Amino acid sequence: MLIAICDDEKEVCSMLYEAVKDEYPAFEVACYCCSEELLAQKVQPDILFLDIQMPGMDGMKAARELRDKNRDMIIVFITANYEYVFSAFDVGAFHYLVKPFSMGKFIDVLKKAVEEYKIRSAEVKEGRHLIIKVGGVRIKVNARDIIYAEVYNRKVLIHKTDENIEYYGRMRDLEKQLGEDFFRCHRAYLVNMNYVVKYDAYTVYLEKGKALMAKQHYPEFVKAYMKYLQREEKR
Repeated sequence: MLIAICDDEKEVCSMLYEAVKDEYPAFEVACYCCSEELLAQKVQPDILFLDIQMPGMDGMKAARELRDKNRDMIIVFITANYEYVFSAFDVGAFHYLVKPFSMGKFIDVLKKAVEEYKIRSAEVKEGRHLIIKVGGVRIKVNARDIIYAEVYNRKVLIHKTDENIEYYGRMRDLEKQLGEDFFRCHRAYLVNMNYVVKYDAYTVYLEKGKALMAKQHYPEFVKAYMKYLQREEKR
């Protein structure tokens, strides 16, 4: 695991670096004095403690650039001003620390971030699961086994690798549960990008079956699919 600290105050960087190494001696820790130095690195951190107010590019802008490359990075903002707190969550911040903060508070947030990283890593390795209620029965479904889902007459039909499951529900709710490896290419279709064989502006062809493509979603789908392939290369 790589934990990075980006703060223009050298004393803060040094203090946090020592605190992380004391708590997790086996972890790799890196310090950067500005956003530009952070963004220039080829290897991105798993957990990042990022100061917001810095000379040159501020931490908020740096976080937005990092989010375009890595949606899974755990970002904890460090700020001396409460007004930035709400903006922090616009870029998916995990937490924030307001200066001055105690080392006890820092260690508490650090431990929570490490635990969150472990949970997310386990989900990627084991596959995300969801519980679907069919009639009076609750069924556990592994997300990686879902090829695509379609909706009609208030029912959602999930096409798995081994069977189909039909239940009353909303595609919007299913989309939120399944995460970024799935894409809503049409109001009636949600596809698992792991099973995409080919696609055009009208149709997504999957290993089993196919889904309609709404023309207005095609450019966004292409971008999402390219990002998916990049994530797969890193896994």
